Amino acid sequence: MSRFWSPLVHSLTPYVAGEQPTMSGLIKLNTNENPYGTSPRALVAIAEAANDTLRLYPDPTALRLREVIAACYGRDPDEVFVGNGSDEVLAHTFHALLNHDEPLLFPDITYSFYPTYCRLYGIHFRTIPLDENMQVRIEDYRQSCGAIILANPNAPTGIARPLSEIETLIRQHPDQVIVIDEAYVDFGGESAIPLVPEYPNLVVVQTFSKSRGLAGLRVGFAVGQRPLIEALERVKDSFNSYPLDRLALAGAIASFEDEDWFQQHRDLIVASRERLTVALQGLGFDVLESSANFLFARHPEKSGADLAAGLRDKAILVRHFPMARIENYLRITIGTDAECDQLVAAFRQILT
Repeated sequence: MSRFWSPLVHSLTPYVAGEQPTMSGLIKLNTNENPYGTSPRALVAIAEAANDTLRLYPDPTALRLREVIAACYGRDPDEVFVGNGSDEVLAHTFHALLNHDEPLLFPDITYSFYPTYCRLYGIHFRTIPLDENMQVRIEDYRQSCGAIILANPNAPTGIARPLSEIETLIRQHPDQVIVIDEAYVDFGGESAIPLVPEYPNLVVVQTFSKSRGLAGLRVGFAVGQRPLIEALERVKDSFNSYPLDRLALAGAIASFEDEDWFQQHRDLIVASRERLTVALQGLGFDVLESSANFLFARHPEKSGADLAAGLRDKAILVRHFPMARIENYLRITIGTDAECDQLVAAFRQILT
């Protein structure tokens, strides 16, 4: 603490990111990164962009990237907003669209940046408990509110709700903004982007960090009807007109255009997820049904903290959340099959 801090700083409880260790030799299954990296075409594009043009500012509108994303989803580029990772896109969304007199609604167990943004921007919020199966119940959101944000698939559970339920939620709240955070949608969820033309209150947020393997480049985007996107642009241009540098723009464009690489490696991760699910169940774990690139699992005979510590002793990192209701769960990123095999072998040793 410091006497020079603004009053707001004293009240903040910052988001705690997953550990990024500097030591080598670890099996890193704690931050939902893509084990296969990014498209080789993206790496070439980034290398080619590392030239004398770096002395010039990038395109503040990121028009070419927005055009590529818009073409993929059959939207207009003016209905696409891009930012420095989906975290920045979400931050601008909270600031521009989710601060109202009535509370913002989101699940009690979800992406833990949501309450952090609320505290930063002074947004009144109300959490809605997941049911006993760790699932979002859409009917629980049929109440007065200022706006709603849902991660779908949810994090850290990995459970996805069908598009029909998301559309029901949007229809029930025609006068409130509904944000669907789809960071993991490519691994088995149904995107709500096709609903954007029909619903002026819908914003869908996605990221290049997971399925496209560009977590280190920091690129995210939102899709919505023009008035909502314009609100995000107004906040962005009041904060930082150049959120994406030239290297990020080049890599993101090339990555999005390499559809074959994307599908091939996305499918590998999904297959590994199903294989690891069966292996963990064979060891007695309760594993939630995942539509993401991670599993959320617990063992009836071991605490989550003890399992995480035991794995760390064997140079394997997973994510443990010491929070009510989920303190015995581990969130396990899907790695390569070889990494998953080592994880299972380590669990077997710990459990016996």
